[in-house]
Amino acid sequence: MALVIVGGASAERVGTAVRTFQAEGWALAPELGPWEEADGVLAAGDPALLREADGRGIRYVLVHHGPDDGVPEGTYARAHHRVESSQLPELARRLRTRECLLVTCLAFAYKNGIPEGSAWVVDARFLDNPYWVAELRPLTGLDAPVRDFVLGQPSARGLLDGLEATLVPLLDDYRRRGRMELTIAFGCTGGRHRSVSLAREMADRLRRRPGIEVGFRARELDP
Repeated sequence: MALVIVGGASAERVGTAVRTFQAEGWALAPELGPWEEADGVLAAGDPALLREADGRGIRYVLVHHGPDDGVPEGTYARAHHRVESSQLPELARRLRTRECLLVTCLAFAYKNGIPEGSAWVVDARFLDNPYWVAELRPLTGLDAPVRDFVLGQPSARGLLDGLEATLVPLLDDYRRRGRMELTIAFGCTGGRHRSVSLAREMADRLRRRPGIEVGFRARELDP
């Protein structure tokens, strides 16, 4: 079962995060320890708690709610996820224990920042850009003409082949370390053409692999 340790910029922030996780079905962990009864959430008010968890080899996911608390080696500095209130419910659902590792292939625009929580970041800006082809500009990487333009480039195929060959053998290792979700983020300038084509193609490839759950998201195309 999963253990989430929650910190925040204030006690109020920590309390809000813990209550949100509980509302999504997480149990309140009474103390630090290997958590096997259900998905558990534990508040962290002191960096010493994290050092103790590390020293005891306890697996956990660290979430920080709110801005930087300015504490060296604190929950903000070490967080796996830094979130605001609006992001807490989705994160609580994503971190729930799964039978299979969830791998999300996510397309994004560098101009809007790298998505929080991205484990692997792939820069697609070296590829020829469909934006500069008049008939392709209004389309997206979800449209066949754009996908053909992007994936028809030998460098795109080389990138995907190499990434697949490197990533897939590591998925079992992620699972053994207690990871239940992994985000592979593909970025380009506008997040509509190259990154979308690559992310969708990688998702299609990974869906052919047994033992994992695969998701696809194009951040800049989301409503």
